[in-house]
Amino acid sequence: MEPTALVLRAAGTNCERETAWTLRQAGATADILHVNELLREPTRLRDYHLLAIPGGFSYGDDLGSGVVFGNQLRSRLKPEIEKFIEDGKLMLGICNGFQVLLKAGLLTGRDVFDDPPRATLSWNMSGRYEDRWVDLRIVSEKTPFVSGRKVVSYPVAHAEGQFIAPDALLDELEQEQQVVFQYVDADGRPTQEFPANPNGSSRAIAGICSKSGQVLGLMPHPERNIRHFHHPEWKRMPKRQWGDGFELFQNAVRRAGQLVR
Repeated sequence: MEPTALVLRAAGTNCERETAWTLRQAGATADILHVNELLREPTRLRDYHLLAIPGGFSYGDDLGSGVVFGNQLRSRLKPEIEKFIEDGKLMLGICNGFQVLLKAGLLTGRDVFDDPPRATLSWNMSGRYEDRWVDLRIVSEKTPFVSGRKVVSYPVAHAEGQFIAPDALLDELEQEQQVVFQYVDADGRPTQEFPANPNGSSRAIAGICSKSGQVLGLMPHPERNIRHFHHPEWKRMPKRQWGDGFELFQNAVRRAGQLVR
């Protein structure tokens, strides 16, 4: 029996199809559901082992990136999400999904939720939307979504991707090994320099996980580097079936599969 994944979208989400496709390629059964359907029947979440919130511009980012969607998770789905995490299940937020998880308090919480959230994602230091490929180093294996401390390449496409938090929280995230991805330069070193760090994120942070490791959020798009030819320099690379992003989904589906009864 395959693990089940829910790709949760809202008005303005635009990456749900490729996220669901990738989860299916990794071995999961994946459904796409509008958040309003889940709000009407929150217990539907119990049917799934993995919840993914994809990229886009949920609710037009009218009140800030991920704010409305994040508030819906925290105010109306909190009991079911807490049960979801307590049952050992996984959550993934990509780009706008990372913004949603962060605004909901699902990544910086000492337990499941942090209210209010202690970190945010703000406007890129460049002052504009950035759409480019970046290199990332996996610096922690606390989350089952990643394996091996290595450098991977994913594209970014965002205007509000600058990770901002008080120094005390940044220290805590590092000490607890919750910083999973960092932007790195050509030598593989964490950097604050543009364009390798496309948004100016504090301590080059590109993605973090919750204390349990079950919830992962990142700004770059792993679902856009799934096949080897997705990378713009694929002709110069050794041929392989899958791109760097696919392993993240394989790892997630493999762990979710352990929950299937």
